[in-house]
Amino acid sequence: MKRRYSIPQWILLGLLATLLVLHFTLPILVRDYLNDKLAEMGSYSGHITDVDLAWWRGAYQINGLEIVKTGGHVRLPFVEVPVIDLAVSWNALWYKRAIVAEVIFEQPVLNFVDGGADSQASQTGEGTDWREQLKKLLPITLDEARVLDGRVHFHNFTSDPPVELQASNVNASVYNLTTVADEQGKRVAHFEGKAQLLGHAPLEATASFDPLEDFENFVLKLRATGIELPQVNSFSSAYGKFDFKAGTGDLVVEARADDGELSGYIKPLLRNVEVFDWEQDVTRDDKGFFRSVWEAIVGGSEKLLKNQRVDQFATRVELSGNVHQQNISAFQAFIAILRNGFIQAFSTRFESSLEEGDSAPSAE
Repeated sequence: MKRRYSIPQWILLGLLATLLVLHFTLPILVRDYLNDKLAEMGSYSGHITDVDLAWWRGAYQINGLEIVKTGGHVRLPFVEVPVIDLAVSWNALWYKRAIVAEVIFEQPVLNFVDGGADSQASQTGEGTDWREQLKKLLPITLDEARVLDGRVHFHNFTSDPPVELQASNVNASVYNLTTVADEQGKRVAHFEGKAQLLGHAPLEATASFDPLEDFENFVLKLRATGIELPQVNSFSSAYGKFDFKAGTGDLVVEARADDGELSGYIKPLLRNVEVFDWEQDVTRDDKGFFRSVWEAIVGGSEKLLKNQRVDQFATRVELSGNVHQQNISAFQAFIAILRNGFIQAFSTRFESSLEEGDSAPSAE
C-alpha cells in the first residue's frame, strides 16, 4: 500500500496567516510607495488616500487621487479621481500569454485654469511628464483605459468677468495602448469620447496616435452641436469683449501633427445670433459707451457676413505651429495652440473675415 503524505496542519495555518498579513499590510505598503513617488512631480504633487487589493480578479484600486500645483496661486486641484480600478486582462493572459491590464477612471475631474499674465496662477499641466507619472501609478502595460462620468473645467478667475466652462458626463475609451509595433512598424492607439458641453450640448471626439511618441504624430476630430451661445458669455466677454443675447452654435475642430508640425482648423458655425441690444447692453447693463460701440460693430459685422437665407454665420481659424517647444511637452504645446485658436475664433472672427475677403458661407 502507498503511504499518503499530508501537509502538517501547522504549515497550512502558517500559510493562511501569511496571506492574511499580506492582505492587510500590502495595501498600506503600496499606498506609501505610491505617495512617495507622487510627492515630487515637477510643478505638481500627488497624493492618494488608500489602496484596495482584489486578489480573486487580479486587480487593485487606487482611491482618492488628488494632484495639485505646487508653488502657485491656484485654488483648485488639477486632477481629482475618486477611484482608479486596474484589472489584469484574462483574455490577453490566456490567448496572448501577455500580462496587460485595463484601467477605469471613475468620475475624474480635470481643472484647467488660465491665470493671464500670472503664470503661477495658471494650471495647464505644464512642468510635468505625465506619461512618467502614469507609469508610477499603473506600472503594468495597459491595453485599454476608460473614463466614466468625468468632468473637465476651464476657469479664469482673474478675467472680467470670471470664466467657467465645463464638459460633464465625459465617457471615453482609449484602445490598443500597446508597446508592440504592427507589421508596418507602427503603434496606433485609438480614442473615442462623448460628453455634454455646458450641460446641454452633445460633444464627441475621436483621435489616433502613437502611445509611445511625445504627441508628434496624431489625428484629432472634435464636434459640439446645439450650443446655447448665451451660456458662453463669460468666455466671449472676457476674451472677445462682447456677449450674446441669443443664438445657437456648432463647433468643429480638426487637427493633426506630422513629425511635430501641426495643421488643422477650428470652425464655429453660429445661427440666429443676436449680439447687440441697446436696452440690455447700455441702459440696463451700464457697460459703458466704448464697450457698447464695440458690440454694435460686432453685431453689425455679423449681420453683414451671415447667410441671410438661413440666418447663419461661419468662420474658420487655422491651426498651425510646431509642438516641439522649449521646456514644455508636445501635448502641452498643442493645448496652448488650441487655446489660442479658440480665443482667436471669438476675438477676431469678424475682422479676419472682412480682411481676407471671405464670402458669406452657403448652407451645408
